[in-house]
Amino acid sequence: NAAKALKDEGAKEIFSYIVHGVLSDRAFERISNSEIKELVLTDSIQATEKIKSSKKIRHISIAPLIGEAIKRIDSDSSVSALFD
Repeated sequence: NAAKALKDEGAKEIFSYIVHGVLSDRAFERISNSEIKELVLTDSIQATEKIKSSKKIRHISIAPLIGEAIKRIDSDSSVSALFD
């Protein structure tokens, strides 16, 4: 509904970003049929094959970020500096 409301108010394209994308079958179908142009999910939760095959859903890896955070914690370096 939010994507449709944005379109109705003049948005040309709608992108959505989710960190931990747990999508039920109903959510997958709703996204597939929505005004959302692209939904971006991180790989913090393994996606199903159905979700991986969607043309509207893109996965990005957060492994390098998590690895660097672990390294910085281990060496007592700043983790917040990763987000500057």
